[in-house]
Amino acid sequence: MRKFIITMLLAVLPSILLAQTTSAFDKFEKDGVDAVIVNKKMFELMGNVKMDPKDKSAQQYLNLIKKLDNLKVFSTTNAKIVSEMKGTVDGYLKKYPLEELMRMNEGTRTVKIYVKSGATSSQVKELLMFMEGGNAKESTVLMSLTGNFDLSEISFLTDYMQLPGGPSLKKASKK
Repeated sequence: MRKFIITMLLAVLPSILLAQTTSAFDKFEKDGVDAVIVNKKMFELMGNVKMDPKDKSAQQYLNLIKKLDNLKVFSTTNAKIVSEMKGTVDGYLKKYPLEELMRMNEGTRTVKIYVKSGATSSQVKELLMFMEGGNAKESTVLMSLTGNFDLSEISFLTDYMQLPGGPSLKKASKK
């Protein structure tokens, strides 16, 4: 009986931990925030789409999305929400320590990219990007991506899906 309880606990624990980490940013699904949220089921459906086998970029895209669990992108120019996003990201990083992959300034913007590594140094289980706009006209972008993927594949995904922050992620994947 003890083995059964331990086995059940180990089976359920990863999903509980993943639910906690991905729901931390759900509060930004509100007025004043542009949001793109793609869950594992959608990635599975997208992975089943038949594409031309000769199209290398389409095949690369299909191979990548099969490795993804959740994608959340939030974008806003509202100063109050930007401040809330920044506080949430800081709190999240204290609770779930991620390794800072890179930090850079692009004009008036500050871009910070954090990762939770997988089995190898290039494998990533979680990627968090916070791109803070430097003025009221520039959007602040918060992106959370979970799965089991290679860092070099991420810039391809952001280009293919035309997500904000793609150029920053491209720079990060080359470093």
